[in-house]
Amino acid sequence: MKISDWLDKKEADGIGVSQISLPDDLSYDEVPDETIFFEEINPCGILCTGKHPFSIVERFGHWYYCRGQDKEAGIHSSEMKWRLFTKDKDLAVKTAKSHIE
Repeated sequence: MKISDWLDKKEADGIGVSQISLPDDLSYDEVPDETIFFEEINPCGILCTGKHPFSIVERFGHWYYCRGQDKEAGIHSSEMKWRLFTKDKDLAVKTAKSHIE
C-alpha cells in the first residue's frame, strides 16, 4: 500500500492524519515522488556526522509530508523533532520554512 492511499484510508475512517506516525513498513518501502523543499543548518561542514536542524517537504501522491528538527534545538541535538501531513503544498512549505528560520 502506498503512503497516500494509507493516509486517504485513515482520513476516510475519521482519523486526524496531520500528526500521524507512519508504520515502519510504509516509511521504509516508498520513495517520495518529489522533494519540494530541503534546508539544513550545518555550520560544522560536510564531514560532521552529528545531527543538525533541518526541514524537508516531500510529496507522496497528493499528500505533502513535512518534517524536521527545529532550529531552536541547536546543533547536534535530537530534540524538538516535528512532522505534518497535509494536502496543501503552500502550508507545507510555509511550515517547513518557519521551523528552520
